[in-house]
Amino acid sequence: MDFVIWLFTNIFSGFVNLFYVIFHPSAWLDWSDKTAMVRFIYYGASREFFFVILDVFLVVTVVGMFYRKFLWAIVRGFEKFANVTGRFFAWASLFMVLQQIMIVFLQRIFKVSEIAISPFGFAFIRDLSWYGEELKLYNAMIVCLCASYTFVQGGHVRVDLLYAGMRHRAKKVVDMLGSLLLIIPFMSLVWMFGWFFLWRHLVTPKVAVTDTLELLERKSRLLKWNVETIGFSPNGFDGYFLFKVLLVSFAGMMFIQGLTYFWRSLLEFIEGPESVDKYLELDTLGDETAELAAAIH
Repeated sequence: MDFVIWLFTNIFSGFVNLFYVIFHPSAWLDWSDKTAMVRFIYYGASREFFFVILDVFLVVTVVGMFYRKFLWAIVRGFEKFANVTGRFFAWASLFMVLQQIMIVFLQRIFKVSEIAISPFGFAFIRDLSWYGEELKLYNAMIVCLCASYTFVQGGHVRVDLLYAGMRHRAKKVVDMLGSLLLIIPFMSLVWMFGWFFLWRHLVTPKVAVTDTLELLERKSRLLKWNVETIGFSPNGFDGYFLFKVLLVSFAGMMFIQGLTYFWRSLLEFIEGPESVDKYLELDTLGDETAELAAAIH
């Protein structure tokens, strides 16, 4: 009974908090006020924020069951966002290859030790080892920002020993349970710890998952920016805080995709087998390329 009371109290508080942040943006977005900044840090991975997301999820789900066009529009919008983001950052693989070729030529053939780039008169000079370590960032961008895109495209490895033989509605139930019990909880944990891991390398004094709002507000008097710029080598890549940003972005995008997959599975459960992959925007190789691939196969 205590748990039920706690749950419904937090659900109700979630609606109150949602309207508060909408109508009082300066309380958490005005970073000239250090207290507002620590509120943003605290609430970004808090129980209160979780219940705000839960309330939005419940409202969208209930409304969507009665107005399926509304829910389909949300599903299409989030899947479009994942596809566009993934297709854009997939080009990082090309830049990664070209940059590696450039490093090899400049270092082995021309014996160059550094590269100077001066757009608009601003000199950007870095050692070749800096560019060599930066290749990890391209790889991280592909992994973190293309994961939801790969999920939408059905590109992840899966073993369907039992799932493949199930009926349509049984499959949709499994998909919904997989979203609620696997994707969303795991991504919530990654977000929670990744959020504070990010901010520990952006500001001082250090913040932690266990810090209360009262403790952070006391720390706000000493708060200042302290962006991590330390590399693994003296002349190596010094933007490792970007990897923390990518970790949080990965968790957020996959969390959204977990919700989207639940809503798609729910709609396909309600509308039947004819709705499978409805509005799903899948990549194609083109007619000529597809024919060539089929001939080779």
